Amino acid sequence: MLTIQPTERFAGFRISGDYWDIDSLLTAIYEVTGDENRYFDFQGARNRILHVCLELRNATKGERNIEFVTNGIHKGLEKEKEILAPKKNVYFSVEVLVPELIFTAIALNDFVRLHQEMINPSIWNIHVATVRKFQATVAATLEELLEEEHYTVFLQMLHAKQPFYFRYATQYVDLLNIEYLHLSVEERKSHMSAYALRLLREDDSYIALKEQLMTTASFTKHAVHELNLAVKYPETILW
Repeated sequence: MLTIQPTERFAGFRISGDYWDIDSLLTAIYEVTGDENRYFDFQGARNRILHVCLELRNATKGERNIEFVTNGIHKGLEKEKEILAPKKNVYFSVEVLVPELIFTAIALNDFVRLHQEMINPSIWNIHVATVRKFQATVAATLEELLEEEHYTVFLQMLHAKQPFYFRYATQYVDLLNIEYLHLSVEERKSHMSAYALRLLREDDSYIALKEQLMTTASFTKHAVHELNLAVKYPETILW
């Protein structure tokens, strides 16, 4: 079963699961986000989602964390069934920064909607169900961490806005990631809801950044999502 828990210093969330948990999620996300040329106005959001997918895929290759999780096998069961079996399963895990994972969970709403409108409207679509379960797991983790009133406001804003990231300047997520990393552990815990809400409303800092990017794009003839910010992440993150 896929699990999502805050890291020790609240820098991010740790996504954990066995190989098939992660593989089925990746398959579903690839299916729902579709071909790169289909939803061009959402390409920035798609790229960021796929970056998280790459981290998850690298985890299944043993390039991130490996954990051993109890699976319910015990001596009494082995004796009863006359079997010998491992008592722990191998889980793979990877850490994702708090703003990054919240953005990913929200952005997937756009692609679920587009997929249902343009590809497969079935309410029994297994890929949509898998993505929704992942989003629900993120939401359950946030509900445990945020104050009740803050979580309620977050849900209200989430339900009021659609689409979420049409032609969105996703470079803003980088700024939020770096800002968040510079907070103390206590500040991260108390400000998490503020960062979640900033991903749902286009505040002054977002508008200023997008205007700057659009000006640059007009000179370079690049799409906004193709531009990179001159920002630097820490070489080592203390999760």
